[in-house]
Amino acid sequence: MSARVLITGGTGFLGRQILVALHRAGIPAAALVRRVEGCPIPGWADEVGEVALVPGELADPAAWRNHPALANVETVLHSAAIVSHHRPADPLLAEVNVTGTVQVIRAARALGNRPEGARVVFISSSGTVGCYRHADLKADEHAPFAEAVVGRWPYYASKITAERESRKIAEKLGVPYTIVRLPVLLGPDDHRRRSTEHVARVLEGRVPFVPDGGMHFTDVRDVAAALARLAVKPTWQSTYHFPGHQSSLAAFFNQVAEVGNLKFERPPVPTWLLRGVAGATESLAKTPKFQRPRWLPDPVVLEMAACHWGLTTLWTHAELDYRPRPARQTIADTVHWLRQQPPVPKSERHAA
Repeated sequence: MSARVLITGGTGFLGRQILVALHRAGIPAAALVRRVEGCPIPGWADEVGEVALVPGELADPAAWRNHPALANVETVLHSAAIVSHHRPADPLLAEVNVTGTVQVIRAARALGNRPEGARVVFISSSGTVGCYRHADLKADEHAPFAEAVVGRWPYYASKITAERESRKIAEKLGVPYTIVRLPVLLGPDDHRRRSTEHVARVLEGRVPFVPDGGMHFTDVRDVAAALARLAVKPTWQSTYHFPGHQSSLAAFFNQVAEVGNLKFERPPVPTWLLRGVAGATESLAKTPKFQRPRWLPDPVVLEMAACHWGLTTLWTHAELDYRPRPARQTIADTVHWLRQQPPVPKSERHAA
């Protein structure tokens, strides 16, 4: 099978939903995977259809860009990334999020039948531009990077660097290039339990207090459907934002609890206290034998929880027919799916 679209990160939460959306639209797809053996995609045949599995690493495109399944690729949807909210930064953030993205651009130049190569759609984060210390602010596609706020947070800093470096190399090589910025994604089938951790913490009673920051989320299925349309769109913008539902963390947690038929009463924590605890925890972490209590989030997460997140768009709704479903429906579907899954052992839960 000759694919029109190549996906990196196809086994992840968003990647799987993109494969489902492409299958429903009748668009042949390939997925770059580290190894074919044991890859979960074949088991999803009813959902994702026939997907060409291309073994390879982001950092070594020479080993996979000439794969027969990629001979007619028109678009690369690059969603593979490492997420880590800890200081000091995990070296994989730079290796995968920055170097890996640049290498995908270089590989795209040699893909497909067009002189300029295949087009690249880089899946980035709302946090690169849409993070604020005050509520009710939103970033459109022309907004500057929010480095003054997120510059010390390793994941978002890596995404900002990736956006800069990949756009620079795309312009140099003449590769058609689009950046997509997404808020938190919720919905069913988050098998790695990363994006839906906020919901799982409420359901499992693992929210010790409520920060006074904000939450911004949308449904992974609505994003995937719009990205499938973008993958075959003949013309495009250089950047697309995918706004979702914006609220305070308190309102979000309460809505999850209401949908889950749970009683949720947690003390609020003001921003000044959050930042103070974050600073004290980071200082203590430098002392010998200090172990952060499991109930206490990482200092980076505490700093993030004191901020607010917001996107707006100049064209995504009209051009990609992106229509986020109601917030309550997304939360209800997420809660229902999580409750059907076996409990995650404490040793495998994501510290946050």
